[in-house]
Amino acid sequence: MCGIAGIVAFTKSGETFLEKISTATDCLKQRGPDDSGIYKDAGLALGHRRLSIIDTSHSAVQPMADVNERFYIIFNGEFFNYKTHKAVLEKEGVVFRTSSDTEVLLNLYIKHGPACLDKVNGFFALAIYDKLKRTLFIARDRMGVKPLNYYYDNDKLFFASEIKSMLAMGVQKQLDTDAMHLYFQLNYLPPDVSIFKNIKKLKPGCFMLINVDENKIPAEDAYYTLPDQKNQILSQNTFEVACKNVSRLLDEAVQLRLVSDVPLGAFLSGGLDSSVITALASKYVDKLNTFSIGFTDQPHFDETKYAEIIAKKFKTNHHAFRLTTNDLFNVLFDMLDYLDEPFADSSALNVFILCKETRKQVTVALSGDGADELFGGYQKHRAEWIIRNNNTLTSIIKFIAPVLSRFQGSRQGKFSNKLRQLQRFSNAANLTSQERYWQWCSISLQRETD
Repeated sequence: MCGIAGIVAFTKSGETFLEKISTATDCLKQRGPDDSGIYKDAGLALGHRRLSIIDTSHSAVQPMADVNERFYIIFNGEFFNYKTHKAVLEKEGVVFRTSSDTEVLLNLYIKHGPACLDKVNGFFALAIYDKLKRTLFIARDRMGVKPLNYYYDNDKLFFASEIKSMLAMGVQKQLDTDAMHLYFQLNYLPPDVSIFKNIKKLKPGCFMLINVDENKIPAEDAYYTLPDQKNQILSQNTFEVACKNVSRLLDEAVQLRLVSDVPLGAFLSGGLDSSVITALASKYVDKLNTFSIGFTDQPHFDETKYAEIIAKKFKTNHHAFRLTTNDLFNVLFDMLDYLDEPFADSSALNVFILCKETRKQVTVALSGDGADELFGGYQKHRAEWIIRNNNTLTSIIKFIAPVLSRFQGSRQGKFSNKLRQLQRFSNAANLTSQERYWQWCSISLQRETD
C-alpha cells in the first residue's frame, strides 16, 4: 500500500501550515517504504509515500504529472483493469512514459473528469490537482477499502491516509464521544466515523471537487451507492447458472489481482474463502507461495492442518508460522503503532505477525477478506435466516432461554461457544430485524454502553 497527504491553504494564515507537508508525508513511511515525493504550488502541497508494486522504477514515483504538467496525482491503491483502458487511450493518441496504473488513472481523469471513477475496477484513495483550473479532486473507492481522512476550517484543508499524518499537520485532538459510544458497541469504528471530532472520513464511494481559491469545501458527492433491490427479483437464473456466474467472476477477480511486478503470494487459513482464492490463483501461478499461522497454546483455534491439506492439493509452496501467546503479547505495542484509532479485534495481532513474516518473501498477498460479508458467511446471517424461516427451532430456543441465561458462554471452547451463540440468539429473537442485526453486530448491548 501507499500513503497520501495534502494541504490546501485558503488564507495567509493557512499558508503557514504548508511547510508541514514533509513531516506529514514522513509519518506515512510504514505504508510506503520504497519512495517518496512532494509537489507544491501556490496555496497547495501534496505528499506521497510509495510501496512499489506495478512499475517499480523511479519514473513512476508520485506525485506524478501528465506530459503537459497541468495535472498532478497522488494515488494509494490498485487499478486492476488499467491495461484495458491504457490500450484504448493509446489508440486515441495518449503517449505513456511509464507502465504504471497511476499514469493510466491520471489520463482517464484528464479525459472524463470525475466520471473516470465509473471505469475503475479497484480500491483506492486519490487526489488529482488541476493547476490551470486550480481544483483539487479527492475520492475514495466504492467499499472504503482505502482510508481517506480530512479536516477543514476557515483557513485550510488537510487530508491524509492516516490520522497520525493529519496530527502532524497541526490538527488538535478532540475526542468524539458519539464515536466512542459506537466503538464500545462494535469494537471498531465504521468507515465513515472518526474517533476525533474535528476529523472526518470521506465516505466510501464518494468524492469532492474543491476550488483551491475558494474558502469553502463542497458536500461529498456519491458516485456509487449500493442498488436498492428491495422487492425486486434479483435474477431469473437457475441455481446452477448462478453458481457458474459466481465462479467466473471469482476467477476473473483473482486473475486481475495477480498483475504485479513484485513477488506475490496468498494467505491461506484453510477456511473456505482463502482456499478458493488459493485454488484459483494456483491455476495461474506455479508453486504459489501460501502463508498461514497456527496457535500452539490454543489448539481450538489452530487450523493449520486444514491449510496444509489445501496447500498439498494445489501444490503450493506453503509456509506455516506457529505462534505462542507470548508471541502475540510481544508484538502488541508494535502493532499499535499502525493504528490511528481504537480497534479491539484481537485477530489484528495474528494478522500483523502473518504480514510481517510474509513480507520477508513476498510484497503482495491475496486474501479471502470480505467474502463473509458478500456471501452471508457469519453466524449472524444464519441466525437471521433461522428466525425468518424456522419457527419451530426459534420457538424452542425462546422456551429454553431462562435455562440458558443461568450459564456463562464464551469463545474458549466448542460447547461454551455454542452456548454463547444460543444466548445471543434467544436475546435477540423478539427484536425487530434492524434491532436484532445491530445487536448481533455489537460486542456489547446498548444498555451496557449508555
